[in-house]
Amino acid sequence: MREIVFDTETTGLDPRTGDRMVEIGCIELLNRVPSGRNFHAYFNPQRMMPFEAERVHGLSDAFLADKPLFGEKVPELLDFIGDAPLVAHNAQFDFGFLNFELESCGHPIVGMERMVDTLVIARRRHPGAKHSLDALCSRYGVDRSHRVMHGALLDAELLAQVYVELLGGRQIGLELGVSTVAVQAATVSAVPTSGRARPCRRVFREPRPHGATPEERARHDLFIQTLESPLWKR
Repeated sequence: MREIVFDTETTGLDPRTGDRMVEIGCIELLNRVPSGRNFHAYFNPQRMMPFEAERVHGLSDAFLADKPLFGEKVPELLDFIGDAPLVAHNAQFDFGFLNFELESCGHPIVGMERMVDTLVIARRRHPGAKHSLDALCSRYGVDRSHRVMHGALLDAELLAQVYVELLGGRQIGLELGVSTVAVQAATVSAVPTSGRARPCRRVFREPRPHGATPEERARHDLFIQTLESPLWKR
């Protein structure tokens, strides 16, 4: 199974009021394991960077001045993400900016049925706790000591580790039921009911061969016959 964990940095909170995406970082997961492939790009937003936003991510007007426009990197970005589910923290925010930029360039938007929101998963798994990326890193022992400021690729790398832990960690197969339900619930609950989304695709796995062999069942029957006055015969 291929998934893309991604994060964005922007000039503000709402693309409908003129804010733009200035950075995107994507991490490829194969069967919930980082493959080593990623996509990372900075963009010239064609507007001034507000001080409040620069204080969060450190991306200044001077730094972004020679960076490409979003439209110039779209083919490379779309080729990287393909048709994989897209995982983000507070995914409505990142999807909002991604789809705004795609639509502005004349490209089809990414369907909301592909969205997996780790914030929704975290709230279901840890009700009443703090659910920021920093808080989840602390909860799961993910090292973020090198995170001085927000950065799309760095935050995507941290989120990829948190995402795996939210779904059961390295022994993810032991929590298959929880993880599958959590992902589906996070996807469904984040999709607007009035939108164009289709039902999310469910992922099923083949049952594991845990049944007893005929020899084991025969030995079990012999053992049962040695029991005196078992409860189920009373």
